[in-house]
Amino acid sequence: MTAAVLLAPPPPLFAAGAPLADVTVPAVGRTWPVGSHPRVLRGWEPPATAYGPGHRGVDLAAAPGTPVRAVAAGRVSFAGRVAGKGVVSVELTGTGEPPLRTTYEPVTAAVEEGEEVEPGEVIGTVDATGSHCTATCLHWGLRRDETYLNPLSLLPPWLLYRGPSRLLPVY
Repeated sequence: MTAAVLLAPPPPLFAAGAPLADVTVPAVGRTWPVGSHPRVLRGWEPPATAYGPGHRGVDLAAAPGTPVRAVAAGRVSFAGRVAGKGVVSVELTGTGEPPLRTTYEPVTAAVEEGEEVEPGEVIGTVDATGSHCTATCLHWGLRRDETYLNPLSLLPPWLLYRGPSRLLPVY
């Protein structure tokens, strides 16, 4: 990674004017897809129209080979290549009809279509190529049917906003 990327202030988790969380998305996430609290390189920027510009997910800093984990329980609905990139999609259990579906790319899959996965289970590793970020990253998306949603909405506040651990004095 370049010094500019490492020293730059983190971008906002959400674009200006974007809702902080989607109320239709249950906070069923139990882990981040990579690391314990990865740096968000680019936040969710919902498009104004179905085909308008925007960012239909979040980009999380991750080195090539980093394990990618399922954020919640579900069933692998796709594991393969799309436009030359490795993609894994997981339909999340108990999230309504149609179910919510998370997507992770670029990923070398460690799972197959139809497999059941648990929160935190490794579903693949970050590919060295195929990322649309300036440095390697994981693009994490969320959809219900054809509607894109903010994947960070899946994470409960205790996981999303957890700061570093601090030792307190004992009296």
